[in-house]
Amino acid sequence: MNATSILHREPHLRIAIGLMGALALGACASMPPPTSNMQAAHQAIAGAEQAEAARYAPAELSEARAKLAAAATAVSAQRMTMAARLAEESRAEAELATSKSAQVKAETANDDMKRSTRILINEMQRSSGETP
Repeated sequence: MNATSILHREPHLRIAIGLMGALALGACASMPPPTSNMQAAHQAIAGAEQAEAARYAPAELSEARAKLAAAATAVSAQRMTMAARLAEESRAEAELATSKSAQVKAETANDDMKRSTRILINEMQRSSGETP
């Protein structure tokens, strides 16, 4: 017995399959905009801007902004799944920009401390009469 003969013999099965298909299509069509994803991306970009990502991680910040704009375009085109994905990618790029900014600042502070330590050691050696 094949699937076609089962469907002909069981009208309830045909109705059930038809209803499941209609529900699946309806669920896709009525998917709400990814508002929380978009807000999270906006907040992450704002955080990256406060972390001076425009100075320390401009490529990542630019990518985050571009993906958020693409997410807004996808919402306008009723492509909510794509919009949600793009908003999440935007948030991730903004968080990367924030992290890179923090890393560059930390490396700069570390380099400054190393330089200050070398200067202090040289001064101490000079004051004590030692040669470096």
